[in-house]
Amino acid sequence: MTRDASPPPTRPVLATLPAYRAGRLPEPVPGLTAYKISSNENPYPPLPGVLAAVHAAAERMNRYPDMANTALRTALSNYLGVPMEMIACGTGSVAVLGHIIDAMCDAGDEVIYAWRSFEAYPIAIALAGAFSVQVPLTPDHRHDLHAMAASITETTKVILVCTPNNPTGTIVTDTELREFLAVVPPRVLVVIDEAYLEFGTDPEAPDALAILRDHPNVVVLRTFSKAYGLAGLRVGYAVAHPDIAEALRMTATPFGVNLVAQEAAIASLAARDDLQVRVKELVAERDRVEAALAEQGWVLPPSQANFVWFPLGEQTPAFAAACEEQALTVRPYASDGVRATIGESAACERLLEITAAWRARAATEEVEPAAAVPGP
Repeated sequence: MTRDASPPPTRPVLATLPAYRAGRLPEPVPGLTAYKISSNENPYPPLPGVLAAVHAAAERMNRYPDMANTALRTALSNYLGVPMEMIACGTGSVAVLGHIIDAMCDAGDEVIYAWRSFEAYPIAIALAGAFSVQVPLTPDHRHDLHAMAASITETTKVILVCTPNNPTGTIVTDTELREFLAVVPPRVLVVIDEAYLEFGTDPEAPDALAILRDHPNVVVLRTFSKAYGLAGLRVGYAVAHPDIAEALRMTATPFGVNLVAQEAAIASLAARDDLQVRVKELVAERDRVEAALAEQGWVLPPSQANFVWFPLGEQTPAFAAACEEQALTVRPYASDGVRATIGESAACERLLEITAAWRARAATEEVEPAAAVPGP
C-alpha cells in the first residue's frame, strides 16, 4: 500500500483543451440502412492495385519502415515536380500540422487562424504552449484575410489558412492569398492547408505550389485521407522550403508513417488516374446535392470540398438529432452549423429527404432553416 494512491499531476493545459470530436457511427434504426456522413471519408473501397500493395507490405510488417519515407517522398517529388528535400511526411496532415507548430512556436507565441475552421488547430497550438488567435469568418463563411493580417503582432509565428475551409467548404482565391502574403512579414510562416484540394473546381482557387515558389515563408499541407481514400492508414505531407521541411522531419515521431501506409500512398499516386475518376463522381454528386438543396430553398455557402455546410445556428443540435432519427449521422458544430459529407448516393438521398422535411416544417413554423449567404 502506497502512502499516496494518486498519480502524478498532468500538465494544466490538458484541462483547457477543446475536445476533438470524431464523426459518430449511426445508431441502428429498424428498417433503415445506417449511413455515416460525419467524417468526410471517401465512400469508395480501395482500388485493387492499392489493396495489393497493402497486402504485400503487410508481409514485411516485422520490419521497421523507412524513417525518412524515401520512396514516398521520391514519388511525391516526381508527382509534384519539387525536390524531395522540400517534402516532409507524417501520420496524416493533422500530425504534420503538429510538427509545424512544434518547429515554429515557443511558449507564448501566437498562431492566427480563421474560426470556425479545422478543430485540431486549437489543440495543436495549446499543446505547444502557444496561443490561438481566432479571427471570425466573414458573413459568407469565408476567411477574413484583412482581419487576419491586422491581427499579426510581434509574437505571431504561424498563420493557418484552410482552403477549402473545413467545415464551411469555402476557398480563398489565388489573388486574395497573394495579396495577403504581400503584407505578411517574411518571419511569419503561412500554412496553406489543402486537405480537400482535389475536390475543388473553382478556377480562382490558389495554385499553392506556385505561391510557395514565390514565398519561402509558405508551407503547403496535404493528405492522402480524403480524395485518396487512405483515412484509415494516416498519411499526410507538407511541401516547404528545404530548411522548413528539414525542421518538420526533425520534430516528427520516428518511424511515424508505417510501412503499409507508405506503400499504399505510393500505389495511390500511381493509380491517380483511376482515383481521379472517383473524385469526379463525388464532385458531380456534390453538385447534384447542392442543386437539390437550393431547389428546396436552402441558401448555403458553395462547397469546394466533399461536404456541404448548413449554417443552422441554434438549430444545429435539433437538425443533427433529426438526421440521427433516420439512421444518418452528420457532424454538428456547437451552435454554428452542421457539416454533411458527400458519401454514397443512398446516403445523400437520405439527407435530401431529411432536409426537405426540415424545410417544410420550418416553413410551417416560420423558422428560417439556414442562415442566408449575402451576395458579394
